[in-house]
Amino acid sequence: MWRTDTLAEAQAKKARLDSLVHPDSGLASLSIALGHDASGFDLDGPLPEIPESNASKSGRERFVSLARRDNLTVRQLAQIAGSFGGLAIVGTPATIAAQMEEWLFTEACDGFNVMFPYVPGGLDDFVDKVVPELQRRGLFRLEYQGETLRANLGLPRPENRFFPSAKPAEG
Repeated sequence: MWRTDTLAEAQAKKARLDSLVHPDSGLASLSIALGHDASGFDLDGPLPEIPESNASKSGRERFVSLARRDNLTVRQLAQIAGSFGGLAIVGTPATIAAQMEEWLFTEACDGFNVMFPYVPGGLDDFVDKVVPELQRRGLFRLEYQGETLRANLGLPRPENRFFPSAKPAEG
């Protein structure tokens, strides 16, 4: 998730992070996606014809179609292949929270695994900007009830095998 104050800033930040993908890393990822070694391709030329392979046909087709549709060079395609390939929400704190809220209320999901494009800055952005927006919408707790994770999960505290609780003396 990329968070800034405007959509344009968020998109620029994502583009900057994606630009940091090293061509060798991107080519390795592109080779996997295509099921064909891309290391010999002209980085600044168009994607050549890619023969069929036993690799994922949908993954191959996605990159071939993208290259043809957007007239991308191999370098541009490798940069895309080497960047984060999962679902990314790019936007302002309000738009990120709105998307999360929509998915929760339409039952498109029942929770989120949040990954940050870099740390600590990406984590800080989420905690400092998106979490307060989620709290404002009533989607994220304002405080914890228990003092430990175990207490917050409603789990009993197990006996300590090294220091058993003192039992009253019998007799």
